[in-house]
Amino acid sequence: MFINTIEGLIFLMENLAEKVITENVDFKDDLDNFFDEFISSKPIFKNKAVLQSNYNPEKIQHREEYLKEIAKILAPSLRKERPSNIFIYGKTGTGKTLCINYVLSKMNNIAISREIPLEIISINCKLKKVADTEYRIILEILKQIGKEMPSTGVSTNDLYKELYEQIDNRKKTVLLVLDEIDTLIKKAGDEILYNLTRINPELKTSQISIIGITNDLTVMDSIDARVKSSLNEEEIVFLPYNAIQIQDILKDRAYMAFQEGVLSEDVIPKCSAYAAREHGDARRALELLRFAGELAEREGSEKLMIEHIDNANKKTERNRIIDTIKSQPKQFQLVNYAIIKTSMKEKMNLVTQKKSTFIEPTTTGSVYDYYNRIAKELGVPTLSLRRISDIIVELEVLGLISFKLVSKGRYGRSRFITIDLPKSLYSEVIDLLKEDLNL
Repeated sequence: MFINTIEGLIFLMENLAEKVITENVDFKDDLDNFFDEFISSKPIFKNKAVLQSNYNPEKIQHREEYLKEIAKILAPSLRKERPSNIFIYGKTGTGKTLCINYVLSKMNNIAISREIPLEIISINCKLKKVADTEYRIILEILKQIGKEMPSTGVSTNDLYKELYEQIDNRKKTVLLVLDEIDTLIKKAGDEILYNLTRINPELKTSQISIIGITNDLTVMDSIDARVKSSLNEEEIVFLPYNAIQIQDILKDRAYMAFQEGVLSEDVIPKCSAYAAREHGDARRALELLRFAGELAEREGSEKLMIEHIDNANKKTERNRIIDTIKSQPKQFQLVNYAIIKTSMKEKMNLVTQKKSTFIEPTTTGSVYDYYNRIAKELGVPTLSLRRISDIIVELEVLGLISFKLVSKGRYGRSRFITIDLPKSLYSEVIDLLKEDLNL
């Protein structure tokens, strides 16, 4: 009996191994066939790169006024004069960085051809270990002008001295671009801005101007008065694109991106309508069009249809929202949860005698009261009303909520907050926040 059992087990294992090998071979053959068919099939895309966020177009549409305004402010640097500091505000995807890079590229070409002493330094303050402390950002500026310094062991004061000396030795007008400058201020404080603006009095043969780019319209509200005075910046606010403007941009890029005859007529209008209604973000509109094209290719479709746009929008919107909420600090998640819970109301249907949930705008006061209660239950330190208001503004920048300020006359102003989540995601987002917050 024992031998038969062993023999039977060996027979079973041999058959199982043979089946696994056969299945693996079949799977390998299937993949080989798939890749062969994919390579030999006619591609939908002609040049996918033009739909990606790092593409710099030769012509920037619907931003002519902003381009001229930036150019007028910065033009004195081509006469070896120091231009005003600029702060450029606007939501993501409104063309802020694109316009600055475009103007500076033109200026740099002129400076090279006419031997004008101009230098441009550009830093993305959202990059970790590059611009998250005052020390690191000075290191990065020094690095970009060709001076390597040790990452530790040098005092901040000595770093500044080295920076003054290196810039002055260049005998140039330096334009320092700090993209996502709100991230720098939140992490490193506003002292760095004060110190950077105080460089000029220390320079004898050079000069420096700061160009700040930010999504946060309220970033300067928390800046110290002496820093504001020292900056004395000019401000430009970029408005979101509307549906017609986004449609023009998509048409221009789609012509370069896709093979002729691939797009159905209603694809561009639908894509631009999604973008204008939900965020006015040209960058995300282009990403939506690209992703829809990829979905069409995966299905083996020879045309990009309106259903591909619908499917791409559902997937990208859900992924963006879930990823954004998951990556938030606990305090942000608490405020977000408080906004959703205070916005959700129940009412009784007199006919069916059943309760139904509906959404209505909430207020900062209601959110703050609910936040305080939940934070105390969790044993989390509570933030001030001012800081909660700042977080609400940041959630609005992320596109999770929207709000409007309503005047109450002599009683001041009230902020009415509306959730900007698709209804299909309410329960998923609440469950996610509950899990992350251990509620």
